[in-house]
Amino acid sequence: MNFDLSLDDQAFAESVSRFAQDKLAPGALQRAHSKTYPWETAQLLAKQGLLGIALDPDDGGQGGTLMHAVLAIQQVALACPKSADIVQAGNFGPIRTFVEYASREQKLRFLPDLLAGKKLIALGMTEPDAGSAVTELRTTAREDKGDYVINGSKIFSTNSQDADLFLIYVRFGPGLENIGSLLVERGASGFTIGKEASFMNGEQWCPLYFENARVPAANLLLGPGGFKKQISGFNVERLGNASRSLALGRYAFNRAREHAMTRKQFGRELCEFQGLQWKFADMWMKLEQAQLLLYKAALEGEHGLPSAQSTAMAKLACNEAGWFAANEALQVMGGLGFSQESLVEYCVRRIRGWMIAGGSLEMLRNRIAEGVFERTFPQRPPKVA
Repeated sequence: MNFDLSLDDQAFAESVSRFAQDKLAPGALQRAHSKTYPWETAQLLAKQGLLGIALDPDDGGQGGTLMHAVLAIQQVALACPKSADIVQAGNFGPIRTFVEYASREQKLRFLPDLLAGKKLIALGMTEPDAGSAVTELRTTAREDKGDYVINGSKIFSTNSQDADLFLIYVRFGPGLENIGSLLVERGASGFTIGKEASFMNGEQWCPLYFENARVPAANLLLGPGGFKKQISGFNVERLGNASRSLALGRYAFNRAREHAMTRKQFGRELCEFQGLQWKFADMWMKLEQAQLLLYKAALEGEHGLPSAQSTAMAKLACNEAGWFAANEALQVMGGLGFSQESLVEYCVRRIRGWMIAGGSLEMLRNRIAEGVFERTFPQRPPKVA
């Protein structure tokens, strides 16, 4: 069994690495702490062919594989952690679900600007009373005179302050079988984007309010019965989350390694102290283990969508390995690692958020256990007869 990347994948990764180190590494610190979306960087990445990597050329994509997209995120993150978010947004998350199920007309309307780095699509899924239990969502949609009328609200939507298009999970009626999704454009009648709020990692989001918001019937993405399709597309999003978690862990590891090889205390380089050697051994082992699960899931998705089981294991492993490595790297670097003059503290904060977003560690463990026992374990209490 060969655990090395193929020659094609190696060449692609090296090409992205050269580009990222040359064009993105300069200014990485300032980019990470800026509150404005880096549109210039997004368009630079688009020109380099790093948005829509695994999408069909007929849709404006590059015709690559999920592995190429994973490698792109990792190589970009190793040079500029913030820029990896742009690669993720252009390859995973709502854009992937959109491309998987959008009509030809919808793709022609929205994809050119999304893949050119000129516009963003955001996901409206989480609600005040429906987080991990997304099937409890209350945002409704009903047909009315050729439109859909939406009522409800969404929270914690990444890129919501900058997005022009929103993929909104809605309920067309009671029950799981009546959940689907609509495409809502910024400026739609009755659609309000609330005041910006910030997460601990500095990332911003806005609440989304729908008060008899109207969108044309042509903006229906998935009607009643579309929930399972939406979730299968959402599983792929976990690979983008996993790739960034692992890559930022590696970024922090690399900075700490350089520090340990040059910083001296008590007349010795830090790397000569056994206590720190063990930290680096554990970091390296966990990063390498998680990398294999991530590659396994990416390869599984080369001819379709990877399984929920594989993506759950990859995300869980990468979240935990990335967090462990970044947190230990910060400890090794002491005050320098804790300072915002280093991107190590940024990596710690970013990875911590991804351990919640895209499926919490607890929900992932539940999903993996279902695969182990080949049965579902409903979290809701049994219905009273």
